[in-house]
This record gives sequence, structure tokens and C-alpha cells, in this order.
Amino acid sequence: MGRCVHCKSLRHTEENCPLYAKAQARMKVRQKLTKPEFFGSAPSPFVGRFGYPDVHVGILTPPEEREQAWLHDAPNYWSLSDYKIPQIVDLRSALVNSRFRANVRERQHQWLELVQEVGMASRPVEVELFLKDVPKFRLQADAYAAPMGPNAELTKAKVTSNPRIPAKVEKIVSDTDLKAESAITELYDKGIGENALTKLLSTGVLGVKKQRKLVPTRWSITATDDVLGRHIIEEIRDYPFADYSAYFGHYLGNYYLLLFFPDAWSYELFEVYLPGDKTQFSTDYEPFGGRKEYAFDTQGGYYTARLAVAEKLREIRRQASVLALRFITDEYTLPLGVWVTREAARKAAQSRPITFASRDLLLKYARIFIKRHFNYDADFLLTKSMLLKNLGKQQRLSSFI
Repeated sequence: MGRCVHCKSLRHTEENCPLYAKAQARMKVRQKLTKPEFFGSAPSPFVGRFGYPDVHVGILTPPEEREQAWLHDAPNYWSLSDYKIPQIVDLRSALVNSRFRANVRERQHQWLELVQEVGMASRPVEVELFLKDVPKFRLQADAYAAPMGPNAELTKAKVTSNPRIPAKVEKIVSDTDLKAESAITELYDKGIGENALTKLLSTGVLGVKKQRKLVPTRWSITATDDVLGRHIIEEIRDYPFADYSAYFGHYLGNYYLLLFFPDAWSYELFEVYLPGDKTQFSTDYEPFGGRKEYAFDTQGGYYTARLAVAEKLREIRRQASVLALRFITDEYTLPLGVWVTREAARKAAQSRPITFASRDLLLKYARIFIKRHFNYDADFLLTKSMLLKNLGKQQRLSSFI
């Protein structure tokens, strides 16, 4: 492999070089950001967390009207279409965050309704925005949310088209006696994806009326993954056991090996950064009854991978103890948000499984596979696994009835 012509690294190509992606994005955005006002198609809101409960609330908008503005906020589509890092950076860096300050329990702010309409709409909402200054290029990358372009203080805003809000969303939003968790699971079961649900939760349009409030986007992403995961797990806990099986898949340098054991539901995630100190990893675990506290070590990635695993088990109508092994390679050159781990784990779960006759054969396969693909000794992980230590010791709820 030759050196990258942009950053001179042996590890990068034009497909994943962060310097190349940023340089290309800067050039394109500068050409379009020439005035402090513009018409655009807003695909998403954004709620910050700094200063909570007084936070920045923003409308993410490319500085022009676009027929495919939805592409700027489409993680599922990016994954299915195998978008590379520069493509995603190009889309996200064009989003101007036109923002204002508000308390999370704000109900009367002049632009709050507009933000909520953007969050509820099934298509980007056409808006006219006036800013305090001409935005200057800035790419904001985050381990939780997808990247964004520059921030700008909003001075005036109005909707220039009728937002298209699905009837099932309007119905749930109008139900002010329905708890937010129930609203999320009901809409999910009706085909509303987690990205749209995150927007609804973040903009404060779900839940019992007096309890509704804005939720920082970073928190709403993990909360949605957690709620959906627990919702599906409740269903799969009574399914028959799966086979000993292994699934493998990846996206943007995030590789998942999922090991299914025929046992009562439990789940454990290990995360390893490669190359690096081979004894360093992060891990979190939950038994049949679930977790009692946040997954502090693996954080949002814990809940995204758990959701992907739970979706797969519901699809095959089985339950299992699932050991998820994530390997993050130097192909992942820029943090793009926790959605990457969700989609990478889904790709793994949708791969063709390899089945085994016993636990020993499955673990032998895992050791050989990980050594061959990552030059990593899997025993560093497997000997620390709480899930493996507890296999066969758990009882399903049905056994107590």
C-alpha cells in the first residue's frame, strides 16, 4: 500500500482520509456560505447539552434548497449504500446549525414550534433563516451524534412549506397521556425508525403533557436505543434457544463478531481499539434481568449493538446469550456518531451465520478467526467474560411461573 497523497499516511486512502474529507468539505461550504440569510431544506433539529437545562436548540440546514436534502440525515441509507467517510463528511459539513438558547422546559419560545415541526416531519422542511453573522466553516465531529457544519446565531426563522407529518406520528404526539417510552415503542412497531424517534424525543413532543421537555440529542440517541432494545428483549425472553452460531460484519472500520449461545438471554459487549495495547479493552454486561445502571465503559455503543442483536433474535424468533466483540481499526479515521456502531452491528447480524455443535467449537472458531483477521489473542477477552462464566446458571422468568 502506498502513502496517502493527502496526509502521507500509510494507513489512509482517499476513501477514508480525514484531511482530504475536511479539505473538500471546507471548499464546498465556503462557496455557498456567503450571506447571513438563506432558504434551505431542514432535515433535522439538534439539541445541545452544554449549559443544561439552558441549552442551544438548532435547525440543521444546508444553505440551499435541495431535492435530496434528506440524504444529509440518513444513517440507514448511508450504511445500506456503503457510504465512505468523505461522502458522509461532505453531507454533514454542509449543515448549518442555526441555533438559539432555550430552557429544556420552554413551551412558548418563538421558534420552538418550528423546531418541533422539523423533528416530526417525514421529509425535510423548507425554511427561511436569518443569522447574526455569515457562518464560518467548522466541522464538528462527535462520538455520539453525526458531524455538523458551522454554528450560527439565529435572529429570524419561518417555515415556507407545509411540513409533511405522518398521521401515526401526529396521533401519538397529540396523546398527552401516553408516556414517552410507550410512544417510542408503539411508533417503532408501526415502522418508524430509531433516527426519527430520536428527533421526536429530543424536541419534546412525546410523553405526558406536564413532563414533556427538550432532550439533548446525544442523550436522546442512547435513550431511544435503550428503550427499543428493552422492548424487544421482553418479547424474545420467552422464545426457544438459538443454535451455537457466529455472525460477522463491519462498516467504516468497525468490525463485529457476534457469538450466540443457546441459553437464557444475556448480553455482553467488548470493545477493542486496534492496533494498540492488546490487554486494554472496554466491556459491559447484563444478565437475564437486565442492567440496573448505565453502561459506563462502552457507553452508547453498548445500546446500539444490543438493539441490533435483539432485532436479529426477534427476526429468527429465538433467544440467546450473546457475546458481541467489537474491533475498531485505524480505518475509522474520524468519529461520525454512535449510529456507525448500530449499523455495523446490524450488518454483522444480517450476515450468514456459521453454526456449531458445541460451545467449545464456537469459542475455538472465535479464537482462530480473531487471530487471523486482527492478529489479536481473543483469550484476553474471553477469560474476562462474565457472560461465559454465567452460561447455564440463569433461569428464565417462565421457570418461576
